[in-house]
Amino acid sequence: MALEGLAGRLQETLNKLRGKGKVTEEDVTQAMREVRLALLEADVNFKVVKDFVSKVKERAVGQEVLKSLSPGQQVIKVVNEELTQLMGGTQSKLNFAQKPPTIIMMVGLQGAGKTTHTGKLAKYLIKQNKKPLLIAADIYRPAAIKQLQVLGEQLKVPVFEMGNQTSPVEIAKKGIEYAKSEHHDVVLIDTAGRLHIDEELMNELVQIKENLKPQEILLVVDAMTGQDAVNVASTFNENLDITGVILTKLDGDTRGGAALSVKEVTGCPIKFVGLGEKLDAIEPFYPDRMASRILGMGDVLTLIEKAQANVDAEKAKELEKKIRKAEFSFEDFLDQLQQVKQMGPLEDILGMLPGANKVKGLKDLKVDDKQLGRVEAIIRSMTKEEKVNPEVLNASRRRRIANGSGTTIQEVNRLIKQFDDMKKMMKQFSTMTKKGKKKKGFKFPFM
Repeated sequence: MALEGLAGRLQETLNKLRGKGKVTEEDVTQAMREVRLALLEADVNFKVVKDFVSKVKERAVGQEVLKSLSPGQQVIKVVNEELTQLMGGTQSKLNFAQKPPTIIMMVGLQGAGKTTHTGKLAKYLIKQNKKPLLIAADIYRPAAIKQLQVLGEQLKVPVFEMGNQTSPVEIAKKGIEYAKSEHHDVVLIDTAGRLHIDEELMNELVQIKENLKPQEILLVVDAMTGQDAVNVASTFNENLDITGVILTKLDGDTRGGAALSVKEVTGCPIKFVGLGEKLDAIEPFYPDRMASRILGMGDVLTLIEKAQANVDAEKAKELEKKIRKAEFSFEDFLDQLQQVKQMGPLEDILGMLPGANKVKGLKDLKVDDKQLGRVEAIIRSMTKEEKVNPEVLNASRRRRIANGSGTTIQEVNRLIKQFDDMKKMMKQFSTMTKKGKKKKGFKFPFM
């Protein structure tokens, strides 16, 4: 999970205050000392930590907190609000031109994932009903143009390129002209990067900026580099006045230094975060949701959005009917498994549930994608009759399924047992809902 090291430390510290009926100034001071250490260990900028702790302490020892009915909860509320403000307060959306095309300039050092995230952002924009064009303006890195073309083919998005013999400024200009003639409403320019910041790189980027006047200059930085990411953001911002940051590899960053420092140090908002290798593994950054996840309060809104984007509503209604009639089959189970897998890593999904970190067995759960693959292989090795009527699965059939799926009989038996237990649970759930009032709202798929 993103920022799990920092999240664990902060939750442990604040849980000591949570249930207290009375909180003293000394309690707050001790808690803030531990919060300060946790943030510094997470590679958060020293000045940011100092200011954050000072603000929280000033509010937490106020009359409205210490004399409230639940002072422990109030302190946590203050920490949540200050964390949210630290990361930008509210979501910072993309700026679109009044008259298309909107020009987005992608900048960053080599190795941060700039070209990949140019493709990811293009896919995100397609989902927003935009018609993007990619411009290959990195003429220095070997295979940079080819990499962008491969991404374009995967996304079915055109890539404008003029080889590596023309200047990046000229390529970008011609690309904009092409975008206008083909009615593209967004242009993403993949610019050159370096292994380090130098004058030549900055001069070239400044020229592109001055000639094209982009609506957005997005800096792509690697979250796992911590303070280095913040320093890179500061330097790029001084030269280019960047409009936003895309933090990559946030799913691999257990510390969180970059996420908590970038906005405060540079004044530039984090607009997107990269959370995996797939082309759809990019999300808008919501400071309030991230703060809630760090403090173990979950992120239900993102969970619902992911489910609505990946779960087939008609299939969900059909599944509900089957559950009520106790007709849930292995085919239904496989269908649900595939839909949940599309939402992202299961441990990340569980991390969005409020209080999941306190549930025994879920806190340290590490879901192996290979295990999910084995489950899928077992079900696919069944005949249609076996999927619908698991009662026919005798010893010889189970042995055949194990051989066909490349698994063991024990794994097949375990899955069948879990499936039986789940059907019993669903039957009980169905009975309960018949007796009680039918609940309205979004229905999350069973897995």
